[in-house]
Amino acid sequence: MANGDQLKALLRSFAEGDDRHFYSVAMQLAAHEAKQGHGKLAEELRELIDSAKSRRHAPGGDGPIPIARPKGELASLLSVSYPSRRLSDMVLGKPLLEGLQQVLKEQRHLSKLRSHGLHPRRKLLLVGPSGTGKTMTAAALAGELGIPLFVVRLDALITKFMGETAAKLRQVFDAVASTRGVYFFDEFDAIGSQRGMANDVGEIRRILNSFLLMIEQDDSSSVIVAATNHPDILDEALFRRFDDVVEYHVPSAEEIKALLRMRLANYLKPPKAVDDLAQEASGLSHAEIARAVGDAVKEAVMHDQESVPAEAVKSLLQQRQAVRRRTPGGKE
Repeated sequence: MANGDQLKALLRSFAEGDDRHFYSVAMQLAAHEAKQGHGKLAEELRELIDSAKSRRHAPGGDGPIPIARPKGELASLLSVSYPSRRLSDMVLGKPLLEGLQQVLKEQRHLSKLRSHGLHPRRKLLLVGPSGTGKTMTAAALAGELGIPLFVVRLDALITKFMGETAAKLRQVFDAVASTRGVYFFDEFDAIGSQRGMANDVGEIRRILNSFLLMIEQDDSSSVIVAATNHPDILDEALFRRFDDVVEYHVPSAEEIKALLRMRLANYLKPPKAVDDLAQEASGLSHAEIARAVGDAVKEAVMHDQESVPAEAVKSLLQQRQAVRRRTPGGKE
């Protein structure tokens, strides 16, 4: 059960209207119960927390109000959400899944590890082809931990004026320190490319140097996730600043079958067609397969069909393969 300090923190944050801290303590309680072997209770607590978050609606709006909302200029640099995704919503290879589960385990024991002078994993570099699950991983980490996902808007961060980008980057890292969350830098090669490359300019070099300094100095409780499709052009110094470099690949044959079963569930007719469809999907990314399957399911629903014909899925997968052949290495 919850200890006295946790109960006091829970009531104090509720009384002060500090929703971020309230949910953080509540998630700590759920994690504690899970550790004690009370899996059912822990899951019920997490479901109650998710339900409470989803019921906070903006006036006249359709979506939940983010508990931690960036203000002022920071609002143009960060977009925030509370994802409901879990790692169980993804199809991941065993080594990749175990690596991410270790990150979550250490994050859930963050205070204990730090009390012993240990540093939990919290700075991740995700590398791999487009559509293989890097962005979804950032959302799943936030969903698992019950903390907000902040996506850094590189279009607003990077400017042509000398020194301005570094100042904006400082604002982002100030937010990292003040508000716990998962901070996601997508297309990270835009600021992390090698110094001295042919297209290198002084401002980009200064941005990279600033990032290297800020991420090294950062000792917050937030999780920093950077993702790139082009690890080969990242500056070598970056790799030493991250706790883990996580590699993503197009799904294997078994992973494709698992993804098809997950997405099609009881829709597919005949169910045994999964093996044949997996061959058609070979070489496609997770995102490409998910979109093809999603399109097939939508067509079935719109035509009041109770099942999805395997031929319809096959045709859409073949279309995706054709697009891939026309745009090798392209990003959908």
